[in-house]
This record gives sequence, C-alpha cells and structure tokens, in this order.
Amino acid sequence: MKFDPAKLKEMKELDFEQVAIWPFEVKVVVAFVAAIAVAVLGYYLLISDKLPMLETAKAQEIELKQSYEVKYRIAVNLPAYEAQLARIKEDFSSMLKSLPTSNETPGLLDDITLVGTTAGLNFKLLNWQREIPKEFYTELPIQMEVSGNYHEFGHFLSEVAALPRIVTVHDFDMVNDGNGLKMSLQARTYRTSTAGLGEAGK
Repeated sequence: MKFDPAKLKEMKELDFEQVAIWPFEVKVVVAFVAAIAVAVLGYYLLISDKLPMLETAKAQEIELKQSYEVKYRIAVNLPAYEAQLARIKEDFSSMLKSLPTSNETPGLLDDITLVGTTAGLNFKLLNWQREIPKEFYTELPIQMEVSGNYHEFGHFLSEVAALPRIVTVHDFDMVNDGNGLKMSLQARTYRTSTAGLGEAGK
C-alpha cells in the first residue's frame, strides 16, 4: 500500500473511537509514535535502574576471567610445581642434616681446633658466645684468635669450609703484632630450631 503524506492532515479530525477506519498513513504514524513512547518508558522504568548492575557484572566477569587464567596456568604447570616442591624439600632436608645437633656441637669445637692446629696455627682464644635464636634455626657464634702466617690462615679457612657441618666465618681482622701475624675472627655454626620448624610445617 502506497504511503500518502497528504492523509496526515486528517489527524486533527480523527476520532479515537473510530480507530478501525483511520487512514493507513495515520495508523503508521500513530503506531510509530506509540512504539517510541513505549521504548522510552520501558528504558526509564525497566532498564535504566539495572545499568549499574550490568556494569558491575561486566567488571566481575573480567575479574573472573583473569582469575581463571591464573588458575589455569597453575593447573597446567602443576606437575612442574610439584617436582620443584619435591626438590626444595629434598634440598631443605639435606641442609638440615648439615646442621649440628645439640649433642654434636661440642665436637664441632674439637674439629675446628684440630683443623687449626693441623694447619700450623696457634690458638690464643677459642670461646663459644651467646646463642642467637632465629626463626627456623639458632646461630652459634665462636670467637677465635689465632697466630700464624698467610699460608696457614688460608689452609685453615679452606679446611673449615670443608667440614661436614655448616660453619661460616665472619669479621676478619689481621694484624702484625711484631712476633708474626695474628688473626681474630668469628666462626658461626647453626642448629635447627624445633619450635620454628614446627611453625613452618603448619
């Protein structure tokens, strides 16, 4: 049916009780206006209040996607993570075995003395100092003063590093007292802290 704009002039004379006999062109315009009005009312009454919820849902969707990607990467690499954790536990266990127990600590002092005298050093001081508790272990400092020559000092430090238990040396001070070289240093060994390891295992 051809649309005749001239028929729109009759809109002023239309009777709403006779909608059935309105011209086609008028019906089209009225229907179009009614559709726009319904759309506008529907937007403000039904949609506009829910737009903030939509934005929130979109933001949550992005967060969930990112969380999923992170978890997916972890799941894909889980065998590698488990193997790495097993290696870490093995290394940690090996390190613990290198720490002297309470019963072995006095013997360690004898080992250091033997290493020093074998290297040709003379001990002027060899004393345990106060223990220093740490989170997972206890630090056991040993203050030493020895006399000898450069070669003997080097041999001594090399042998201390080769001891079966972990011993580190710190705070070197070497002087020539007129009768030869004298070196003061602090050796530190470490003992496991049962309480700290218990907390770490939780």
